[in-house]
Order: sequence, then C-alpha cells, then structure tokens
Amino acid sequence: MLNIEVNGRKITAKEGDTILQALTRAGIKVPTLCYLEGMLPSGACRMCVVEVAGAPSLIPSCSFPAAEGMKIKTNTPQVLEARKTIVELLLSNHPDDCLYCIRGGDCDLQRLAKENGVRHRVFRGARTKRAKDVSSPALVRDPEKCILCGKCVRVCEEVQGVSAIDFIQRGSNTFIGTAYNSGLNVSSCINCGQCVLVCPTGALAERSYVDEVLKALNTPGKTVVVQHAPAVSVSIAEEFNMKPGTDIDGKMVAGLRRVGFKKVFDTSFTADLTIMEEGSELVKRATGGGVLPMFTSCSPGWIKFVEQFYPELIPNLSTCKSPQQMMGALIKTFFAQREKINPADIISVSIMPCTAKKFEAARPELGRDYASDVDYVLTTRELAELFRVTGVDPSALEPETPDTPFGERSGAGKIFGASGGVMEAAIRSAYFLITGSELKDYNIQELRGMKGCKELRVKAGKIELGAAVVSSLGQARKLIEEIKAGRSDLQFIEVMTCPGGCINGGGQPLRANMDAIKARMSALHQIDKDAPLRVSHKNTQVKRLYEEFLGAPLSHKSHELLHTHYTKRDVLR
Repeated sequence: MLNIEVNGRKITAKEGDTILQALTRAGIKVPTLCYLEGMLPSGACRMCVVEVAGAPSLIPSCSFPAAEGMKIKTNTPQVLEARKTIVELLLSNHPDDCLYCIRGGDCDLQRLAKENGVRHRVFRGARTKRAKDVSSPALVRDPEKCILCGKCVRVCEEVQGVSAIDFIQRGSNTFIGTAYNSGLNVSSCINCGQCVLVCPTGALAERSYVDEVLKALNTPGKTVVVQHAPAVSVSIAEEFNMKPGTDIDGKMVAGLRRVGFKKVFDTSFTADLTIMEEGSELVKRATGGGVLPMFTSCSPGWIKFVEQFYPELIPNLSTCKSPQQMMGALIKTFFAQREKINPADIISVSIMPCTAKKFEAARPELGRDYASDVDYVLTTRELAELFRVTGVDPSALEPETPDTPFGERSGAGKIFGASGGVMEAAIRSAYFLITGSELKDYNIQELRGMKGCKELRVKAGKIELGAAVVSSLGQARKLIEEIKAGRSDLQFIEVMTCPGGCINGGGQPLRANMDAIKARMSALHQIDKDAPLRVSHKNTQVKRLYEEFLGAPLSHKSHELLHTHYTKRDVLR
C-alpha cells in the first residue's frame, strides 16, 4: 500500500492506482466528464485536475499514478477556477434548452455547472449549428449538445467493436459523427444504446414513443396490450428511488393496468417458448448434421452485427425470433382469434431494457402482411416517464399478476435477462429433451456472473455439447475470430449485445454502477431460485399453446409464426 496525503489528511492507495482511484476509494469526490470506470483514461476533459506538490501545473487525476509520499490538494483556488472555466467554456457552445431537453435535470453538464457555481455566461460568440439525426428507429443524435468527451466513441469501439461513430475534422471544427457524416440508419450502428448510457448530456437518447402510446391508449375501438421483458421488473425500481435489484414485478403489472393497458403479458412466457423452439433446433442440428455452432438470436444488436460484419455466419444463427417478437406474433394471431378481435384493432406495446428492440420491431421480416407484430417499444426509462405522466406510482400499488394466456413463466424464462441465462435455461430443457430426465442441479454456476466470456461442457446421453456465453460484441468478435481460425469444440453459443446482458441494456436507468448491475443480476437468479417452476418444458401454458395452436416445436405453424431469416446487410463504414 502507498501512503499519500490529500488536503492534509493521510490516506492509502493501492500499488498501480491512479490518483482518481485512490481518492474515490477514500470517499473524496473529484468531478469527471470523460472518465469510464474499467477503461484506460483518455484525460480529454480535464475536469478531474488536482494540485500535486512539486508538479509544475495541475494534474489530471484520472491518468496520473499515485506515488508514495505524494501530497495532493483537490480544492485549491487554482483547481476550482480551472474546473469552473472548463464548464463555462463548454456552456459557451451549448444550447440553452434545458427545460425541453430529454436530460433536463439529469444532465452531468448541468450538475457540474451548479456544483461549480456557474451562474452567468462568461464566454460569448457564434455557436456551432449541426442538424439533429433522427434517421434511426431506435436512437436520436443531437450533435449540438455534444461536449466531445469521447465516451460514446470509446464504448462503441472498445467495448462493442462496432466503431459506428468517431471524431471528425480537427481543432474547433471537431465533432462526432458517422462515416461520411450520414444518418445512423445507414451506418454500422447496431442500436445497442450503450452510447446513451455513457453520454453525459442529451446528445444521445433513445427515440421516444411515449406520446404515441398515450395516444393509442386513448383511441376508441383499439385494444392496447403490453408485454414486459424479464429484466425490467428488477431495474424499474431504481427510477423510483428504490434499492437496485428490487423486484417490483407485481407492482409494475398493477401500474400498467392503471395506465390503461387492457392486457398485461409477461415476455418471460415467450422466453420459455423460445427455449422449446431453440432447444429443439439445437438438438436437431446436433443429431442431424446441421450447421454448428448454433448462435442464439434473442439479441437484435447481435443479429445486425452478424449481418454487417460476419454475414458468412448467418446460417449459424438460430432461426428463432426473439421472445419479444414471438409474443407479438402470438398476440396478433392466437390471442386475437381467442378474444375474437381483429388484429388490425390490436396495438401491441412492449417494455424492454433495450433500445435495439425498437429497431427489431420495425424489421419487415419480423411482421406479417406488411404490418408489425409489435407496434411500439418503450425502454425501462420510457416506462418510468409513462408512469409519471399518468400519475401512477407503482411503489404504492398492491402487486397483481399478469394476464393469461401469456402469464405463466418459469424461473428459466426470467433469467433470460442476465448474461448466461439463455444458455442456462436452454441446457436445463435440452438435457431433458435429449435424455428424458431432469438435471440434478438446475443452478449452473459456470454460466453466471459478469465475466465477458464463459464456457462449459455438458454431457446429455450420448451427446456432448461445448457451450459458450459471451456478452458485449467486442467479446463476441474475439470468439468469432477463434472459430474462423479453426476452433471446433463449441456447438452452442449465447451472445448478448450488452455487457452483462439485458440487465445492463441501453434502455435501462442511467447512472447505474457495477454494484447496481450486479444487484439486478442477483435479483433475477434469486427469483429463479424461489420459483415453483424452474424449467421451460414444464410450463403448462406453453404446453397448452402447443396442443391448441402450434402443434409441436419446429412444426409448420411454429415456423410460420416463431421463426425468421436474416440477410447480409451493406452499410457505410
């Protein structure tokens, strides 16, 4: 340990710590704008400067290593003036529409202006004007609000391996944009929204459909139904100042009914259905000489990534639609027939932790008869906005259960929201489908946790499967390159676009740290542990759906409604 002095107080730092890491661990707050935990510092914003005895100038604490005997001051007049000047310079070229901005009241730049006592404009001059990019069905980019912190660029390149955006031009003309400064819709963007999670201002946001949903709820003659994804119930609580990982599933269902939805369905039901279809597809490929390894197809950002960067692997993708799209298809077929409702009079809404689901819902191959199976997708953040606009406080409501026929779910369907959950659920049921008997232990610890790549070998009867789980497309790219180089010991691979899975999706509450994300993951596994039903193949409502409507897994009817195809996608990059 290193002994250092901060503002006259003795603290310790670990060998290899930066000054910022040492100060943060000691509970000493230093403001940052460009810093990303767990990544090499860029030192771009200079908000974190401190004064170090013997140094000729102020030091960026995020990139300067702590050393034995170092004497640091974090709040000298020189330090405070430097930080205030940085904020004033940023504001000099920033719009003044805070009252109308999507991040109004929740903006890092706004917060820093308040904390540093910025009360009037010091620097004046012509502001840079750039057009807003609204071409994407999932994301909106407003370059005028960008402060060039570079977080979005780094996450897109270093975490996701996509590099859809980058710095363009030089000096005072620098801005962040796509290849050829074109729209996001024709770029290599995979709509994951990880850039939104790290953006400190309103320069990046999800495309909101709250107004459209409110209008639909008040349209006579329309039956408006909603589904909610597994990860939403363990993250929406944070929007209402509850402890991260608090599960308010029943309260959320009650809140959705108060908002005005006629039916509330649980997407975990079609997660169970996905396991039946995907597990059967895996067994068929493994025993019948099909294309292996088979990749999961639940994550729409991952699907677009393959279509753009690895189209030769499209045959390796499972043909199963995602649980969202399976539910959408069943709502406008089986449910519509059962309730004797014209599908054209049904408006299907989904609540997802993912911005890419907005893009997925708009894909023509995932609808039928030129109509979308899912009409509107709201993120977890938009659901919180919907509750606030309609005056609904879910924390004050008594829990209610979702509606049938898509209400029953297993614990396996619920853990879909965490990295490794799809694989764990699939192995539980695939083992049964192959051997006719149940796994002795449903808890597959090797597939759990935040590690970017996890592997497991499973023996079921005479079949031995090599399974891998990766989260973040940067990790997926590494594994794909290994497979292309000749690796052949894997038969089934789960890929989640976002690090940690849907619990850390691009539509989740902002400002979540790693502890909050881990709490969400733990909550899902606890729900599974406590569930009376823990395997998808024992879901009685899924069985009934097959008996009354679909026939059997991989039947003609299930292929018509629950499966799809993908094609190579050319983009500007």
